[in-house]
Amino acid sequence: MLHGKTVGYRHHPQLERFRACSAPHAAIAVYLGAVHVESIARGYDFDRSKFRKAACSRIAVTEGQLDYEWDWLMSKLRKRNPALYRRHRGTVKPEVHPLFRLRPGPVAGWEKV
Repeated sequence: MLHGKTVGYRHHPQLERFRACSAPHAAIAVYLGAVHVESIARGYDFDRSKFRKAACSRIAVTEGQLDYEWDWLMSKLRKRNPALYRRHRGTVKPEVHPLFRLRPGPVAGWEKV
């Protein structure tokens, strides 16, 4: 992503959270590592060769941002996958990705709210 070798999402606003890290490439690798594990559990073919194993410090994410992203995901699931939406609609606070550390605060400034 930040190496410039990715076709899509190279300028996605949420990449700001990775660019702000002292080791952005490692942070993305850690993030994708957990995505890879989840993709295997769901039966997807996620290409593990596109990133390496890495370690980095956890990234702070605000409660407001988590709420915003959860609401956005649920609105998409409601239309695209009603069964999955029904399975998760009672979730008030979703589990945070292991890379992130939840803290109080508003929606991130890059969001178009």
